[in-house]
Amino acid sequence: MTEERPGIGEVGTLYVVATPIGHLSDLGVRAAEVLREVDVVAAEDTRTSRVLLERVGSHARLMAAHRHNEREAGAKIVALLAERRRVALVSDAGTPAVSDPGALIVAMALHAGFRVVPIPGPSAPIALLSACGLVEGPFHFEGFLPTRAKARDARLAALARMPHAFVLFEAPHRIARTLPAIAAACGDARWIAIGRELTKRFEEVQVCRAGDAAAWLAADPNRGRGEYVLVVAAPGHDPLRAGDDAARERSACAGAAEAGEAGEGAPAATSASVDAESLLAALLDELPLSRAVKVAERVTGLPHRTLYQLALAIDAARR
Repeated sequence: MTEERPGIGEVGTLYVVATPIGHLSDLGVRAAEVLREVDVVAAEDTRTSRVLLERVGSHARLMAAHRHNEREAGAKIVALLAERRRVALVSDAGTPAVSDPGALIVAMALHAGFRVVPIPGPSAPIALLSACGLVEGPFHFEGFLPTRAKARDARLAALARMPHAFVLFEAPHRIARTLPAIAAACGDARWIAIGRELTKRFEEVQVCRAGDAAAWLAADPNRGRGEYVLVVAAPGHDPLRAGDDAARERSACAGAAEAGEAGEGAPAATSASVDAESLLAALLDELPLSRAVKVAERVTGLPHRTLYQLALAIDAARR
C-alpha cells in the first residue's frame, strides 16, 4: 500500500496536470510537486513527458495514454487507482481533455468513484486571448476544425454567424488553407489574431484583418512551421473602438438605472453624462436647445428631463 505523502493529497486520486505549451519554466510549483510525488504518469507521448519528468526530478513510472489506446489506458488507470496509487494524467502540451486525449479517462475514473483533481496551468487559447486585444467578453472555444475542406467550410460558416469571438487550434501543414477559408467565411474585414509557437523561441502574435492573414503567413517561409492558435473576433468588432463602445453601453445602462431610481421628479446625475455632454455640446453648436435635447434623447435613450437640465448647464457655461 502506498504511504500518504504530505502536500499531494489522498491515495487513489487521478490528477489532471496541465503542462507547459512550450517554455518548460511555465510549469507551476504545484504541478511539479504532483509529478514528483505520484506513482504513475499517464502521458500522451512518453518520450515528450520523460523530458519534463527529468527536469522536475520525478521518478514516477510512465505509461502511454493517447487517442488510440484511451479506453485501454483508462481501464489500467482505474485499476491503479483501486490499488490506491496516485496517477497524473498529462498531454504533450497544455491541459489533457482539451483538444487532447483524456476526457474518456477522466469519465471512467469518476464513474468508478475515484477523485479527480485538476492541476491548472499554461493554456494556449488563454495566452493568445490575453495578448491579442480582440476579446473582452464571451468567446467560443472550437479547437481543431474538420480536416476535410467541405466539412471545414460548413463549420466555419456556422462559427461566422456566432455573435461572439471563437478560438481555433491549427496544425502547420493546414494553416495556409485555413486562413483563406476563415476570410471567405467571415469576410476580409473580420479581425483575427494569429499565435504561432506561443511561449517558444520563435513566438509570433499577429493581429490583422482576416483578408490580410494569408499574406502575412506567406511573407516568411518559417511561418509554415510550428503550432497555431487563432482568435477570430466577433462580427463587427473593431479593437480600436471596442473600449469606447463598451463604455457607452455601460454608461447608458447605468444612466437608465439611476434615472429610474431618481424618478420623474428629479434629474439624475448619471455616469452617462460624460457621453451625453459631448453629444449635446456638439448638437448645441448647430441646433436650438429644445431640438438638440430631442435628438440626444433618441440617440442615448436617457430621460428627457436629465438631458434638458444638462443642456441648460452647457448653454449657461458658454455665456
